[in-house]
This record gives sequence, structure tokens and C-alpha cells, in this order.
Amino acid sequence: MDFIQQELDRRRPGQSRVTTPRKEADTVVFLSGLFEGKTTGVPIGFMVENTNQHSSDYENLKDVFRPSHADFTYYTKYGIRDYRGGGRSSARETIARVVAGAIAKLYLKQIGISVTAYTSQIGSVALERDYTQYDFNEIENNIVRCPDPQKAEEMIRLIEEVKSQGDTIGGVITGVIQGTPAGLGEPVFGKLHAALGAAMLGINAVKGFEYGSGFDVDHRGSEVNDSFVKEDGKMSTLTNHSGGIQAGISNGQDIYFRVAFKPVSTILREQKTADIQGDTILFKARGRHDPCVLPRAVPIVEAMAAMTLLDYYLLAKSH
Repeated sequence: MDFIQQELDRRRPGQSRVTTPRKEADTVVFLSGLFEGKTTGVPIGFMVENTNQHSSDYENLKDVFRPSHADFTYYTKYGIRDYRGGGRSSARETIARVVAGAIAKLYLKQIGISVTAYTSQIGSVALERDYTQYDFNEIENNIVRCPDPQKAEEMIRLIEEVKSQGDTIGGVITGVIQGTPAGLGEPVFGKLHAALGAAMLGINAVKGFEYGSGFDVDHRGSEVNDSFVKEDGKMSTLTNHSGGIQAGISNGQDIYFRVAFKPVSTILREQKTADIQGDTILFKARGRHDPCVLPRAVPIVEAMAAMTLLDYYLLAKSH
């Protein structure tokens, strides 16, 4: 249970000067399914209370369709919306993902699978080396969760600059799954990378996903084909442009991917938009918001990857 709380602490608001100033303990209380630190086999129920919400911050947005928010699409679909926060499109929703993901990570650890994510780009500040060139132990040593200390400082300065202007900025999180056995995934409609993509694109603010060499298409087949070789009695590949997945099935190599996050939609600057009646208005958001979601999104990416891998591992066992 300590590990689960530690994972939530990595996600919680108010943890540094580059996140929202909102303070929440995000203490998880388990209601069922756990006893003396072990799962019992019944559904796991838990609760995390909101203790520092300021609903009045949203009063001026009652009839406003905020730019790039869920306001218009939710209202169009359901005919009603709760304007006091983001509701199901709020980052608070990801708490449940992190709790479930932490449980999945504990299971995966027992079978030798690790899931790690880190901030690899914020705005124009990007890491320049492959994930294999970084020490993952450095990730938690800075407030942006970047394994390169020098780049981390540049990222922090950029976020602080953007924050001082009442603006926001996006970036990229890199995920790495190590220890995955070959054979996880299904042909055609159950491909492993498709499930990972769906898991990542289901996270609020995510705008893109790539795995392996992804959109780095300026190469020929002769340059990126991963040749097989047998080492120590085990089949391996000389390179890993495929990102550990071929034909939707894991090949036993590291699975690595990148997830793009947009700038947070709530900015503390005056904007033009329309209200429910369709009239053009000027408005300015209030409240406590992240200038950049990347530092707090790292454990969310890990959680979604862990749950996806565990699903496919258990599916393979059932065969």
C-alpha cells in the first residue's frame, strides 16, 4: 500500500513550483479487495477525496464554451454540463488510473517486467539521445522528471517563463517497458501497440502517440530492418527500430514509445470565444492550474502502460 501511495504522490498537485499551486493530500483509502497488504480476489474498491476544490473559481464560466475544452462537446452530447471544473475531462480523473496502474506495476515486477517513463521534451527543449543513454535513477531527482539534469534545468526555466506570462506549454513523455516476454499481443484487431496507443490517447491532453522509430521516416528499409540473432540460447535483434513489437506482438526486446501532450487549455490570459447563446465574448480564466502537465503526467503514462501490459500478459496465460 505504501508503493501505491508513493505513485499517487508523484501525480498529486502542488508538488513543485512548476505545477498547479492547488494542494491535495490525495490519500487513498481502500474499501475492499486488500487485506494485510495483499489482494483477496474480490473487486478492489478505493476512494480519494477532493479536499481543496474552489468551485467559485468557475462561476464566471457558467455559460462559456472555453477554447479547446470539453465544454462544447459535452454540452452537445448530453445537453447539460457541470461547469465547476472539468468533470470527467478533469485531470482529477487520472487518480484512479494511477492507483490501478500501481497495482499492475507490482504484479509485473514479480515477473520481471518494469515500466518507466520520463519527460523527454517540453516546448523546444528536447533530449537529444536515445533512452538507452540515460540513467533512469536520475528521473526523480528533479521536478520535471527528466533523466538529463542539464536539460531539466532548461525545461524548468521555460515552464517558469511561460507561467509568468499566464500561458501554458506542452511536451513529450517517453515510455520504456523492459523485460517483456515475446508473444504478447494478438493479430489484426488486438495488436499490442494499438492497445498501448488507445491507452495513451485516452489520457486527457494527449495529442499523439508513436512507438519504435515512429514518425522518423527518413530512412530506408535497409537501414531500419531489425535483423535477428541468437544470443545465449535466446532469439534477439541487432537493432530495435520496431520498438519491441512486430505485427502487433512483442518480440522480447524493449518496448519504447513517445506520448505528446498539448499545452493545458486553461490559460490565465484574456481570450475570445462564444457563449451558449453563440455570442462572441471575451473572458479570462481564474483558479489554480498547471502551466505544464508533463511533470505530473509521467506516473499516469506508466500506469496506463502497466495496465495494458498486464492485460496482455494475463490474456497470453489464459491461452
